[in-house]
Amino acid sequence: MANIGLQKYADAIKLYEPFEPVRADESDKETLTNEVLEMLRNEKTGTQDINVPDDLVAKRRLVRALLNIRQPLPLKRELMRKLDTLLHLEREEKHTTSAADIPNAASAFPANEIQEAEYMALWQGNITDIEADVIVNAANEKLLGCMQPLHECVDNAIHSAAGPMLRDDCAEIIHRQKSDEEIGSAKVTRAYHLPAKYVIHTVGPAVTNETPLNDVHVAELISTYQSCLDLAHELEDIRTIVFPAISTGVFGFPKKRAAEIAVTTVGNWLKQNDHHFDRIVFNVFDEADKSVYEDVFN
Repeated sequence: MANIGLQKYADAIKLYEPFEPVRADESDKETLTNEVLEMLRNEKTGTQDINVPDDLVAKRRLVRALLNIRQPLPLKRELMRKLDTLLHLEREEKHTTSAADIPNAASAFPANEIQEAEYMALWQGNITDIEADVIVNAANEKLLGCMQPLHECVDNAIHSAAGPMLRDDCAEIIHRQKSDEEIGSAKVTRAYHLPAKYVIHTVGPAVTNETPLNDVHVAELISTYQSCLDLAHELEDIRTIVFPAISTGVFGFPKKRAAEIAVTTVGNWLKQNDHHFDRIVFNVFDEADKSVYEDVFN
């Protein structure tokens, strides 16, 4: 498979242009949700007959579900304006945490012997609630985001919070690459409505009953972290990076081994490269995953 570099797609997705949402006149979230939902239902055959719930929260979830299954196609201007406004209002309401303010691992785990721990940090929460120069998305080989409605994976969460232009950018990259994304490689897009500048999309290995964990999986997971850091290093304005637990969860990589690989690989990369990074954050969602990383740092 081909694997194109940053220079082959950056201009096509306007990577270096600041994102400015196109705002509608409305500022009422309920009105915007109702209008966006109606437009999305009428966008294609087969969705007009979906039952619309009465509850606003349920309506917003239906908007998300319809966007999850939507193919990468240009939005009609009026729909784009209203959806941009809704996502912008939701972004303003987020309680966010700055990656730069998270205590580093050297101070949080003073007994640790991890190299370059002063540049690393551990944070528990939703990755879409963290302010950083770049967050990393654990993507699939199509790069188009999870299309399973309301799925709880990080890919779905990131695309849902960023908005459909993220999927459009990924589709443009794959179009220019003329092949699926290789395991262990990475691509970067703007972050749109996320509290970040960029999203780096990387495809990690999948461990299954048919293909138990082996040296190839380990090498591929190492490559995902290295590729993300290499790519982030090409952009001078990236100083803070947030990684999810790549390849764990539905991809089946054992969590303890994945955490060890993540921390070790990042430490080795930082030690071996002159860089402009201030903080590399490992993001976990629940207490069990947090304990796994705490064991690695301790």
